[in-house]
Order: sequence, then C-alpha cells, then structure tokens
Amino acid sequence: MKRVVRRFTALPIRSRLALLVAAAVAFAVAAVSVTAWFIVQGKLYDQLDNDLKKTLGMRGIVSQAQAAVQDCSQTPAPPNSENSPPRSGYFELVMEDGTACVLPYSTGAIKVTQGDKDVIEAAADTDGTFRNGTDADGNDVRVMVLPGLTVTEPNTGASSRAGILTALPLKNTQGTLNDLALILLLVSGIGVVGAGVAGLAVARAGLRPVDELTEAVEHVARTEDLSVRIPVEDESEDEIARLSRSFNSMTASLASSRELQRQLIADAGHELRTPLTSLRTNIELLTRSEETGRPIPPADRKALLASVKAQMTELAALIGDLQTLSRSDAGTPADRVQAVALQDVVESALRRARLRGPELTITADVHPWFVRAEPTALERAIVNILDNAVKFSPGGGVIDVVLKDGELTVRDHGPGIPADELPHVFDRFWRSPSARALPGSGLGLSIVARTVQESGGDVALGPAEGGGTVAAIRLPGAPVPPPSLDRGPGVLD
Repeated sequence: MKRVVRRFTALPIRSRLALLVAAAVAFAVAAVSVTAWFIVQGKLYDQLDNDLKKTLGMRGIVSQAQAAVQDCSQTPAPPNSENSPPRSGYFELVMEDGTACVLPYSTGAIKVTQGDKDVIEAAADTDGTFRNGTDADGNDVRVMVLPGLTVTEPNTGASSRAGILTALPLKNTQGTLNDLALILLLVSGIGVVGAGVAGLAVARAGLRPVDELTEAVEHVARTEDLSVRIPVEDESEDEIARLSRSFNSMTASLASSRELQRQLIADAGHELRTPLTSLRTNIELLTRSEETGRPIPPADRKALLASVKAQMTELAALIGDLQTLSRSDAGTPADRVQAVALQDVVESALRRARLRGPELTITADVHPWFVRAEPTALERAIVNILDNAVKFSPGGGVIDVVLKDGELTVRDHGPGIPADELPHVFDRFWRSPSARALPGSGLGLSIVARTVQESGGDVALGPAEGGGTVAAIRLPGAPVPPPSLDRGPGVLD
C-alpha cells in the first residue's frame, strides 16, 4: 500500500488530478449502475410475482388440483372449459410429505425444495411465498408457493395439507437483466474514460498558471532577474491568482530590497571615501615627515593630529550607524524587545544632549509612558533627534521637549527645514545642502525612522510656528507600567 501511495505521489499533479477525477467518476457511475440494475431487477421480479398471482387466481386451478389427487399417476386431459387456465406456466400440487403432482395444464414439473415442504407443512395464512428455482429440465423459473389447501386421499379418505406451486420462466427476465448489465458496463466504461480525458484537460488548463509560476521561479533562480511578473486578472480571487500575486509581491519586495542594498553599499562607499581619503592624506604627510627628517611645525602637527582624530571619530560613528541599520534590516530579535519606561529613556537622552549643548536651554515636560521596544535602539533614536535639535539651534537658543500621552515632541528654534527637503529627511545618507559642512553621516534620522517603525509607532518632522523645526514621535503604550516591567502580560503585551 505504501508503495502504491509513493508511486501515486511521484506522478505529476495533472496526472494525479486526472486519476482522481476518473476514480471519483468510476465510483459514482458504478454505484449508480449497480443501484439501477438492482432496482430494475426488483421491478421485473415484482411484475413476475404479480403475473404468478393472477395466473394462480384464475378459476379452475384448485378443482383441477383436487382432481389430480384422485390419480396422480395419470395425466388428465386438458380442460375444455373457457375458464380453464392456458398452458402458459408451471402448475404443481405438492403434498406435505413432498409428493408432487403436475397439473394437466402445466408446461412442465418444478423441482420441489425442502423450503417448499416447510411452507406447506406450516400452512401459514399467507398470499404466497416467492423464490427462484428450476424446472425438471434445469431451466430457471420464478416460483410461487401457495400453502393452505386440504385434500382427501382417495383410498383412505384421510385429509392432508397441500400447496400449489406455480412458476413462470426467467429466461426473458434474465436476458433483459443481462442486456441492461452490458449496457451499464459500456456506459460506465465510456464515462470513466471520458472523465479521465476531461480531468486531464481541466488539470492542464487549471495548472497552466502553475506552469507559468514554475517557469518564472526557474528563470529567477537561473538569471536572478527579479523583474519577472506573472500576469493576473484583477477580478480573479482563486488560489492560483493569490499565489501569483504573492509571487509578484515577493519578487517586487526582493527587487526593492536588492536596490536598497545596492544603494546602501554605493552610499556607504561614497561616505566612507571622504574620511578615508582625508585620513590617508594626513597619515602620508606624517609618514613623509618622518622619512625625510623634515619636522612639521608644532602647530601644524597638532592640527594634523586633531584632523586625524576627528576623521577617525567620524569614521567610527559612520560604521556604527551602518551596523545599526543592518541590524534593523535583519529585524529586531524578539528576546531584545521588552517593556520600557519611555520617560526614563527621554531623561537619559536629555542628559547627554545637555552635555553636547551646554550653551543651550533645554526645557522638559515629561509624563510617564511605557512602551515595548528594544531599549538601546530606542535611546539612540531619541538621542539622534535631540542631537539634530542641538546641532541646528543658534547659540543661547531654547529646545522644548514634551512627552505626553505617548507623543514625544522636540522643538528647536533654528533655521528650519525647507519644504522641498522635508520628503527626504529620513532617506539614508541624505543631508541638507546647508548642513553638509556640519559633522554627521546622514544616517541619524534613518535610524530614528526605522527604530520607531519597529516599535509600532511613527515619526514626522515639520516646520514649527515662529520658526524652527518640530519632531514628533508617537509610540503605542500605556501610562501605567505592566506587572513585570521587562516582560509581562500587562497592557503592553
């Protein structure tokens, strides 16, 4: 059985569908054919039984049967009465001891069975029992046994039970049933073959989109061409259409991801080139000074070393930002996400911002709010927002920070962001033309956007009333902590 299942599952899908359709049709046709044959057989036998009752009910049979008892060895002459039954069947008188007398108008003798004797001996009040049997020549007949007669022996005058057996030939009935069985067999065979052919055709038509999908997948695997799309009708909602749409969405996502990776590599290479070039130039100057023995003036040497240090710091920050983005692209592990007190993260970020901008006034109105996020990434995102505000605020300026009902707003009073630059502020490595002279990698706001999105929130930058820029971060959460701050079934779960 397992071998048959393995062979079946090894067949192509269209062949399996055709076989399944053919098997289902064969089962249905066989069930209908067998049922129809038995119904017709029952109807034909009912008709024969009714004919037997009518024949036995004709006048003269019982009197002829009583006369036959007088001399069972002699065959009486055929009756001349108009009411005498014709020679169209088998008629036989059977005594309870099994003695049988063929009536004169019978076409032959019927083989008496033990069951017939039992029915006659029981003398039950019945309209007759029916069975299939044979005559003396072995021909199949339909027999009706009618008990309940009482006959008198001519010699002894003793009374005994008797019954009448009447029968009709089954030749015509069996011929009809055989013809019907042959017709049903032919029709069933044609139906099964037709169902198999139709199933194969339907399978080929229905699996054509699957073939196209297979060819598209093989093409992508062979050429790595993610621009392949499978045409799908807009109105179609079947499983094949859904699979095709899913494949198109997958290839589109992969193509977009590849383009983002290519862009990231290109942008990272461009951004890394500047500090690396500056570092190489400065190091070459220091090396040449040592090789030639001509010292660099102390002031120039100090400035050169300060430049090397600054470039190293910028390079380290850029590499750190790239690592953060790569971790975000790979997804945040579930075990690093936990319940976080956002007000504590904001307070920590504010302390760092005040150190970076001691000449600025940073006001804070912080209310409790608890969220689910990765703590380190969330703090880095908030620090990046505050760093931007510190970077673009004028000396002695004011930065307003408010955390209320899950929304953190950071407002500075700097020059603001031009309207045409707002759509690009969260792009990787994008920097405003007016800010390219300032330190930074252009990845800070990209990290903010990615971190906030992974925490289920959203972030936006826009112009503030009276000048400057306002950044708004909205995170889902609750004003009360869960039962377990790091992880628990509270309101944050």
